[in-house]
Amino acid sequence: MGDEKQRDNGKVVVGIMGGSYNPVHNGHIAIAKGVLQSGMVDEVWLMVSPRNPLKQQSELMPDEERLDKVRRAVSSLPHIEACDIEFGLPTPSYTYLTMRYLREAFPDRRFALVIGADNWERFPLWRNHEELLEKHQLIVYPRKGSTVDCAELPDNVSYLDLPLLDISSTEIRERIARGEDVSALVPKEF
Repeated sequence: MGDEKQRDNGKVVVGIMGGSYNPVHNGHIAIAKGVLQSGMVDEVWLMVSPRNPLKQQSELMPDEERLDKVRRAVSSLPHIEACDIEFGLPTPSYTYLTMRYLREAFPDRRFALVIGADNWERFPLWRNHEELLEKHQLIVYPRKGSTVDCAELPDNVSYLDLPLLDISSTEIRERIARGEDVSALVPKEF
């Protein structure tokens, strides 16, 4: 996967943005672009998750449909890719297992985990979150209603102060159900 731009240590750094992408929206794309433009990573992979253990599955579009929408949304964006690796891993999708798999499958790369401030607040609830902190850089971006005390972040956790985009997949699904136009909230390829 991806372009082979190399860092000084010889490894491409890939930012992993995991999520349901139910559906992918302009906020996801803006965050991926912002993380890439920060220079902390060389690539961003939007990791489409088949099942998030912390979310309800009742309104989840089929895996392949979500993946296809993400692929179309990023098809013209350099260094940003859709990723289906979790489709071949056991469910539910635990991030520490995904990151462990990525380290083994791509030893020529380093992986940084990109999460929202809301997930950082709940990070101690994540299974084996200590392993994630030990093995990976984390990049945290702002989310509405969540605050991050940058002075208390561990050394390998960076706060990326991106513009706050108040877009959610839940809101988009609700608007679609009401027959409302969502074209301003989703990539044109949607």
